Amino acid sequence: MRKPFVAGNWKMNTDSYTSVNLAKDLASGTLEVASESITLAVCPPFVYLQAVAKALSASNIAVGAQDMYFEPKGAFTGEISTSMLKDVGCAYALCGHSERRHVIGETDELINKKVAAAIAGGILPILCVGELLAEREDSQTEDVVTRHVKCGLAELNAEKVSAVTIAYEPVWAIGTGLTATPQQAQEVHDFIRKLLAEMYDGQLAGEIRILYGGSVKPGNTAELMAQQDIDGLLVGGASLKADDFLAIIQAAAQKT
Repeated sequence: MRKPFVAGNWKMNTDSYTSVNLAKDLASGTLEVASESITLAVCPPFVYLQAVAKALSASNIAVGAQDMYFEPKGAFTGEISTSMLKDVGCAYALCGHSERRHVIGETDELINKKVAAAIAGGILPILCVGELLAEREDSQTEDVVTRHVKCGLAELNAEKVSAVTIAYEPVWAIGTGLTATPQQAQEVHDFIRKLLAEMYDGQLAGEIRILYGGSVKPGNTAELMAQQDIDGLLVGGASLKADDFLAIIQAAAQKT
């Protein structure tokens, strides 16, 4: 069975004080949550990574970056390398989050380079995929998700892909208060798993964790996690409130 995985994406929120205090609250609130039952991570802004990692050092919560660059070093002003992330305690990195795709303008090709660089640099990538509202309304969900998955994993063999977590985030359900129904989410997760089986094999497809992201709240966690192919959650706004995020973690950890 795939172990549940809950990650919090803090986006461009918190400051030096609130980020550390949130991390401390999460650390104390997960003391009774066994690492064997769930994988946990938070992705704070770059400038607070080191402080948050220190605050979480005695906990079961890993630290991830919200983005990274594919070059190991050099004249790339404003960018962050995998070695820098590892140096401050990062284990994960989001690659291709919808806001990076649709606000910043990142391409599938750039995201693929980031996924490959993360794996090569010892960082576990979380590849984000998902459609816009117009694309869903135009029945393009499967086409968009297929492109994101195939391009994101291009030229990566099965061994490398085994390091990847995929997060399905319908863009129309991020920060809007809208949420894909558990059935809608399950349909896309099932589609992704079958796509991975076609690209690689059934065993690998059955091992890769696929997270759901899109207005996740304590109230919808249990129903989402009850779906066969939803292995965890990528949580946005609710991860900024310790009580809400802890309630989501507790509910997700009950998946059997």
